[in-house]
Amino acid sequence: MSTTIPSTMHAWRKHKGNMEAVWEEIPVPTTPPTGFLIKLIASGVCRSDHNLLTNEVQPPWFQPAFTLGHEGSGTIVAIGSQVPTDSGFRIGDEIALLAVPGCGKDDCTECSRELQQLCAKGHHSGIGEDGFYAPYATIDVRGAVKIPKGVTPSQAAVATDAVTTAYHAIHRRGEIKKNETVFLFGLGGLGFNALQIIKAIGAKVLVSDVKQENLDEAIKIGVPVEDLVPVGKSVQEWVVERGWSGKIDVVADFVGTKQTFDDAQYIVVRQAGRMLCVGTLNHENTVHMKVGIRKRLSIIFSYGGQTRDLKEALDLIAQGVLNPQVADGKLADFPKVLKELEAGKVTGRIALLHE
Repeated sequence: MSTTIPSTMHAWRKHKGNMEAVWEEIPVPTTPPTGFLIKLIASGVCRSDHNLLTNEVQPPWFQPAFTLGHEGSGTIVAIGSQVPTDSGFRIGDEIALLAVPGCGKDDCTECSRELQQLCAKGHHSGIGEDGFYAPYATIDVRGAVKIPKGVTPSQAAVATDAVTTAYHAIHRRGEIKKNETVFLFGLGGLGFNALQIIKAIGAKVLVSDVKQENLDEAIKIGVPVEDLVPVGKSVQEWVVERGWSGKIDVVADFVGTKQTFDDAQYIVVRQAGRMLCVGTLNHENTVHMKVGIRKRLSIIFSYGGQTRDLKEALDLIAQGVLNPQVADGKLADFPKVLKELEAGKVTGRIALLHE
C-alpha cells in the first residue's frame, strides 16, 4: 500500500482559555517508534468532548493546545521502528484506536495492575493530548486493535469508548452474572450498549429512561414492555408495584443524577446489592450512610476500558450480538454535532467520517 503523506493537515483543536473548538492547520505527526501513524476513517463524538472544551480544571498532562477526539478508527500508513515484527500488524490494516492504552511499563502502578485507563504517564489521545479529529494521528501498538470483518469503521470508532466503557463496567466492575437481575438507568450512547451487553450475558434487565423513543428501541431488541418503567412514572413506586422490591441485584446507573442515585439506594437495589456508577450528569451526589450501611451496599465506580475489552466488544459486534447506535456525519460539522448531542437531539452516537 503506497500513501503520500502530507506535511500539514487541519484539525479541531482545544486552546486553553477558548471554550470553542478551533479549526487550524498543524503538522502531520511523526510515526512513534513503538506505534503507528494512522490515516483516520471515522472519529466518534462524545459528550466528554464538551467537558474537554469547557472545563479547564484538568489533570497536569493537559497541553495548552491539543487535537480533540478520543474515539477513532483508521488505516495504518506507517509503522514505528521498535514495533516487533511479530506484532501481527501490517501497513494497510484497519484498526480501532484505544485513546488511553497506558505507558505499559512494569513499574507503573496502574499498568502493572491492569488499570491502563488510569495511567497518567502514557499518551491520552484527545484528552489533553493530540487525538483523532484530524486526518492523521498516532497510536502506540498497545492501543491498536484490528477491526474484525463485519464491523464498520464507524462502529469500530464508537466501540473504542461508548462500547468499551459499557463492556468494562458490566463485565469487569459490575461482574454481572446470568442469574442476576439488573436495573438499568439510561439508554443514551453508553446505556443502550450496556443494555445489549447485559442481555447477551442472559441477566434479567429492567430499564428506566426519560425518552419514550429510547424505550421503544429497547422493545425492538427484545425487552418486554412490562420490564420498562413508563416515562414519568416514579421508579420507586414502579419497583414496589411490580414486585421487584428487594429482588434487584445490581443497579447500573448510566445517568448519574441525584434522582437516579437516590432511587438506587433507597429502594431499587436489594440488601447486599451493588450500585454500578458510570453516568455523571450530576458531578456530586449524596451517599445516604444509614441506608448504605444497613443494606450493606457496594458502590462501584467504573471508568473507561482496556484493549481486551475493546477486542471482546468488537467480536460481539462482528457476531451481531451488539449493534451500536451510530449515525455518520462529517468532520467539518464537529461543533454543530457536539451542540446537537448536548441538546439531546442525537440518538446513540455520531461518527465523523474523514475524506
